[in-house]
Amino acid sequence: MNTQAFELAKTAYKSGDWAGAVSALAGVKGAGEACGEADHLRGNALMKLGMFPEAAEAYGEALADVAYGHVGALNCNRGRALVAAGNDAQAEACFQAAVSDPSYPTPYKAYQALGNLYTKRGQALEAGTAWRSAAIDEANPDPSGALLKLGGCFMSLGRPDDAVEAYRTALDFSGDNSQAKIYAELGLAYMASNRIAEAADAFTKAASDPTYQLTGEQQVSFTAAQRALAAKQGTTPSETEQMLAGTGYGAADLAANDGFGPTTASYDPLDPLGKSGEFIPSPEDTGFFSVTEEDLMAADKDDRKARRKHNHRGLKVFLTILIILVIVGGVGGFAFYKGYG
Repeated sequence: MNTQAFELAKTAYKSGDWAGAVSALAGVKGAGEACGEADHLRGNALMKLGMFPEAAEAYGEALADVAYGHVGALNCNRGRALVAAGNDAQAEACFQAAVSDPSYPTPYKAYQALGNLYTKRGQALEAGTAWRSAAIDEANPDPSGALLKLGGCFMSLGRPDDAVEAYRTALDFSGDNSQAKIYAELGLAYMASNRIAEAADAFTKAASDPTYQLTGEQQVSFTAAQRALAAKQGTTPSETEQMLAGTGYGAADLAANDGFGPTTASYDPLDPLGKSGEFIPSPEDTGFFSVTEEDLMAADKDDRKARRKHNHRGLKVFLTILIILVIVGGVGGFAFYKGYG
């Protein structure tokens, strides 16, 4: 190995002279010689220059140097280079190899890359599994980001209740400067779960952050939630309620009111579809509870946040249960599609 060229290359690399580093690194190895460190640096520099196929090749040469090690990091980097070069199939294999390396100290990076890859393909179940693994990796400094993505996967799978739990857990691990987006997505999940009041509250918290702008879908849902809540103060269904009924929101209320008489039913969170035929009074109406639901949720959130930030164990249990439910649901749906049961 040409040590003089290697030192020159490292100096250029540290100064951000990527082209100079690549040029110097080309003269480090002799014919048939292996030098994983030099190839690793060359791959990184080529990535900075946007030369993705060449970077993937450099990482491949570094992997050939068994003595160098760093298998997980090299495979993860090579996978990223292949994705950037448009070779998703080979990239997936690299990411899988990365997470299979027990010595890889930051597997969440490869899981996140897999999550993005599967999301791009529209494979929500596989993406959710990857994001869940990224979230529970104790080396991950920001599990809230992975949990936010996991919630999106649950929404794509038609599991808004599970999405709600993922988003609420994301809030426990997030900083105040990153909560607005989570609250906005939580609002959409609440709306999909027909929890209008909670949706309005989540959207309000998101909108209160001057640095965050609600998306078009979020703003429409926020307005619909506000109007639906306001309309419930009256005795007849509003146009907003009728619109919501067409998409599954407030259907039980409208069914009980034909427009010719007073409303005889109200939204029942314990029986939203009216299947029981009986209305269960809200605790707020009976005066049974002396503490509000908001007080209980706030106290519970503070306690959970303190415990989860100390240890990811609770997060692992929670996400394990969620992913099992998704897998069971997927198998059941497949069986139904095939005509079983």
